Amino acid sequence: MYYIYDKQSTRIINKPSKPYLQCCYKTMAAAQAQLTRMHNKHVKTKDSATSPLYTAAIAEAAYYASNIEKQVTRKNMMTGKQYTESVNTPSYMSPSSESYWSM
Repeated sequence: MYYIYDKQSTRIINKPSKPYLQCCYKTMAAAQAQLTRMHNKHVKTKDSATSPLYTAAIAEAAYYASNIEKQVTRKNMMTGKQYTESVNTPSYMSPSSESYWSM
């Protein structure tokens, strides 16, 4: 499986049509095709310098998780203790958000 991620923040880039799903691709070719589609859509509306083709990269899932994905330090909302979590953790699954504790 392969992920398309932003080079600067290391966040996984989701499909624009389904932003709530974490997208993974079975083959490198499928990931490259999606990156090209995102580039073409971006160029129609904005300048090409900020296109995902230039600001994003593709990595295999295991390599991404072990070597690329950044960890951030956050504060637990209930206890006040510091902890680290992935930059890709949704807010409703993070102890630092109110929606996590209200479920």
